[in-house]
Amino acid sequence: METPAPTTTHRPRRAALALLAGPILGLAACAFGGHAMAQTPRGTPSAPPKESTMKIRLIVGDKVATATLYENATARDFASLLPLSLTMTDYDTIERVSDLPRRLSVQGAPEGIAPAAGELTHYAPWGNLAVFVEPRSYSRSLLPLGKVDEGLAVLSQPGPYKLRIERVTP
Repeated sequence: METPAPTTTHRPRRAALALLAGPILGLAACAFGGHAMAQTPRGTPSAPPKESTMKIRLIVGDKVATATLYENATARDFASLLPLSLTMTDYDTIERVSDLPRRLSVQGAPEGIAPAAGELTHYAPWGNLAVFVEPRSYSRSLLPLGKVDEGLAVLSQPGPYKLRIERVTP
């Protein structure tokens, strides 16, 4: 018995599977949290946010936390607001939030992220700052600003509390 010659009918199926692989892998990454699932505006996976050399100080009373801002348009726009005094309140026990004086740039921003504990973010629809004290699953329109390097406990109190944010000069 002869083996039939391969046909090209399998190629369209392979192409279709290849087209589905990207979104499926992106959804799988979402299930595991972290920055692996951050999405670009076009919906393709992006790399973890790049840290810049911009350091900031977050001051609550006489206690200080430090953070590094990411290298993106939203974080640069946030830095342009500094120094800044805010009143932080508890939101859903895992984040501390405050309104910002204005909405920040979303140019080139991912569609959203799954923040880790210590993540500084901008929730674009509300125009606020959110500091995560615990990790959270993926949230659309949540944009990365930076990451707390030291002193997350300073920001973890439920609030309301006054927070002063300023640049650290080298």
